[in-house]
Amino acid sequence: KTKMKLAVIATLVAGAAAFSPAAPKAASTTALSASFDKELGVQPPLGFFDPMGYLDGESQERFEHLRWVELKHGRIAMLAVVGYLVTYAGIRFPGAEDIPAGFAALDAIPGQVAAQMGFTFFLMEAANSPTPGTYNDFKPEFMGDFRNGALDFGWDKQTDEWKTKKRAIELNNGRAAQMGILGIMVHEKLGNLDAILPFQN
Repeated sequence: KTKMKLAVIATLVAGAAAFSPAAPKAASTTALSASFDKELGVQPPLGFFDPMGYLDGESQERFEHLRWVELKHGRIAMLAVVGYLVTYAGIRFPGAEDIPAGFAALDAIPGQVAAQMGFTFFLMEAANSPTPGTYNDFKPEFMGDFRNGALDFGWDKQTDEWKTKKRAIELNNGRAAQMGILGIMVHEKLGNLDAILPFQN
């Protein structure tokens, strides 16, 4: 019986191997990812992580655009996490003491404030897209470099290695913040946010 089971298993494995992808296709996929595997943000333990194949056969320009989108969303998410935690703890701007935290704030914000927020978002997008950094003849080093010749904080005096490290840290913090704000919103909807944020005021 044992020999029969081994024979059946061997037959199944052989049959499955017949339908496995051919070797040239695997090599092609590796070649496609090789052009981006040294880019900023490609870090251990995942390395170049593109499970959906968005970058298969894409250009460097496309990669840079998606990197900028990730950086932008990460910055927004970092602000969102901080804003959520601050308001959840009971801290408010003067005049906004009665506005609740979380999703409930969307219905409680006055129409004029919502309009001001929308107008501010519009101005920020207009000022930073598609070619940010046009003031004072400033040329940005990368998409998302909004110093504009005014806010430097010693950046230009640092080495390229230091700059790359700091940019990678920002990317990772943004990735964590995107997962963080998503988790917070999910737990609020589940009704158990107090289990992970016990300091509500």
